[in-house]
Amino acid sequence: MKKYNNGEFRIKDIGKTYTVQGWVNKRRDMGGVIFVDLRDRSGFLQVVFNRGFLKTEFELAESLRNEFCIEVTGELIKREEDMINPKIPTGEVELMVHDLKILGEADPVPFNIYEDKEINETVALKYRYLDLRREYAQEKIILRSKITTAVREFLNRQDFLEIETPILCKSTPEGARDYIVPSRVTPGSFYALPQSPQIFKQLLMISGFEKYYQIAKCFRDEDLRADRQPEFTQIDLEMSFASSEDVMNLVEEMIKHVVKSTKNIELEKFPKMTWKDAMNKYGSDKPDTRFEMYLNDLTDILRDTQMNVFRNAIEKGGIAKCLIVKNNGDKYSRSDVDHMIDFVKIYGAKGMAWLKFDNDQFNGVIAKNLEDEKLEEMKNRFGISNNDLVLIVVDKPSVVYASLGALRLKIAEELGLIDKSKLNFLWVVDFPMFEYSEKEHRYKAMHHPFTMPKNIEELDQPEKALSDAYDIVLNGYELGGGSVRIHNPKMQRQVFEALGLSDEEIKNKFAFFIEAFKYGAPPHAGLAIGLERFTMLLGGTDNIKDVIAFPKTQSASDLMSEAPNRVSQEQLDELKIRLEESDE
Repeated sequence: MKKYNNGEFRIKDIGKTYTVQGWVNKRRDMGGVIFVDLRDRSGFLQVVFNRGFLKTEFELAESLRNEFCIEVTGELIKREEDMINPKIPTGEVELMVHDLKILGEADPVPFNIYEDKEINETVALKYRYLDLRREYAQEKIILRSKITTAVREFLNRQDFLEIETPILCKSTPEGARDYIVPSRVTPGSFYALPQSPQIFKQLLMISGFEKYYQIAKCFRDEDLRADRQPEFTQIDLEMSFASSEDVMNLVEEMIKHVVKSTKNIELEKFPKMTWKDAMNKYGSDKPDTRFEMYLNDLTDILRDTQMNVFRNAIEKGGIAKCLIVKNNGDKYSRSDVDHMIDFVKIYGAKGMAWLKFDNDQFNGVIAKNLEDEKLEEMKNRFGISNNDLVLIVVDKPSVVYASLGALRLKIAEELGLIDKSKLNFLWVVDFPMFEYSEKEHRYKAMHHPFTMPKNIEELDQPEKALSDAYDIVLNGYELGGGSVRIHNPKMQRQVFEALGLSDEEIKNKFAFFIEAFKYGAPPHAGLAIGLERFTMLLGGTDNIKDVIAFPKTQSASDLMSEAPNRVSQEQLDELKIRLEESDE
């Protein structure tokens, strides 16, 4: 068993003989003396092979190459003054080796691990076991381990029980697409991998466990992006006899404990913001509050303008909002603004109007067409001054929020307005109970269909109904979300019906769940935090692959193990599955 950590040797340890193991990080051959930086997960120790001191054949030391796994025994000595390296913790000492064992030889590696520079992602994922040897990669995985340890420490002290829930579940599609698993013993039937442990953790509350948590594996078959993977992990918890305030207070203290334990940062009280205020001010329900530049409302100013394009959009239920880029108008040319217009079109906007204020007057195409009194009202209301750029979108609310919210973040990155050292946590509360799906032409649950409505009487007006739900946001990312749960079977059925589920669908998908509510279900509430996203943000990266030991690509494939792969005809026959002929 390994006894010493290479990166922990100091001056106080000199004068003794040690046996250490690790990988050859870098080798320097000086003729009769070879220097090797010996790496393990704790850091580096310089070991020295001197022809006159080494009992093993010196040719063995000469055969060493990068990434050989070796064991050496020798005396720890103080480096000569001109050889001290202040850049590493072990820079004052070195191990004078007298015995060497090669534990594992290494072929030439596809990239230099010791340089620890950014490498091609395809190569890194194909050789992920080598990529994980890099200091940058190991830091992120170690941070993830420390976060889960701190979470367990905190919740265990709060009398929570860690309970596992099933991975093979019933498919209840009401959200993202399920990953399904065929059953061999029941041909034609399928399991689903859990998108979350939602139903099971509620059943645990009905079972009387009162406080549950789990570092839970979850699966969603959805389009991937930099902060999303097909399989991910939740810090999942549920509490009986708890209100939304109880959950938020507990989770806030848990996060403070985690951040203090892993980053040694003391956090202040987390502010709260309603969903409506977040959308109106930031255009997002996960606002990045590290910088200002808000969405300003122009709807009342432009409602009766003579500019038909604005007035007509507002008459059809649209809104008008603008961003004001303060004192940076000179940094954006007409071509730059055209690129911004193309950018907002990605989010459904038909276009974007703009104004520049210079020499105490507005300039730009619409400055000639918009009434002077409207321009003056805008100037006075929003404090527009010289060298300001005004960017206006008028459209239906969802398009205005999405386009200007995204443009706000883009401009902030370009101008360096974001303080990357900040950790701005925020609670967003009072979410709508439902959101309308343009694709399915029906209302869907904004969180999930087990969320308690704020007012049951509003369920017949889905566009107005609010839920007792809450999200925790960090630096513009949704870190996690939760809600008070429905625990009354009648109310649960009402919500299902509001979502357009028929009696048959309710019975097929949720009969066992509704049945459980009939046996004294306690009030309960909970929350789930995305572990990868939390680790990503605390680790200072914007790529979720960095904090997963063996991640998937954007096409949900594993380049290292070559999954997914074809299975044998024998396996398909056992499952009674026949593949259709491919058109390719």
